Amino acid sequence: MTSAGVRIVRKLSSMGAFAKVAPHVVPATDRAVHRLTRGRALLSSLMLPGVVLTSTGARSGLPRRTPLACMPERSGCWIVVGSNFGRSGHPAWTANLLVRPDAEISWKGEDVPVTARLLEGRERAEAWEAVVAFRPPYATYQERVEREIRLFRLVQR
Repeated sequence: MTSAGVRIVRKLSSMGAFAKVAPHVVPATDRAVHRLTRGRALLSSLMLPGVVLTSTGARSGLPRRTPLACMPERSGCWIVVGSNFGRSGHPAWTANLLVRPDAEISWKGEDVPVTARLLEGRERAEAWEAVVAFRPPYATYQERVEREIRLFRLVQR
């Protein structure tokens, strides 16, 4: 995507209307593209790197597949952000990881077993700074909500 395209997408994704529409469109589209490409692509990855997280439902115990933007780290880990598109509640997948941190991600067509760790304190502050530099609309999302947006580091098992 061109730098002008990236700027437009950043501006649009910071708008309140995006938070109302995107949760209904982006995940469903990503799931379909991921299925059609046998795990090799996500439509949203044109804007950001992405994974499909398979976590275990906190209450149901059933597998839950959620396409997520991520920030890959040099260490081979991934940071995922529970922004919920800047909506008030925490996304369900974050509750799943708090109860059952062992999960799996589909990353560039590969299934990778991971363990999720909620970031807190200084570690969270450092990761948040990196995440906002990587994807500035996250700062707008945080401004719109009273809750602290959850950050998780996914570490390969």
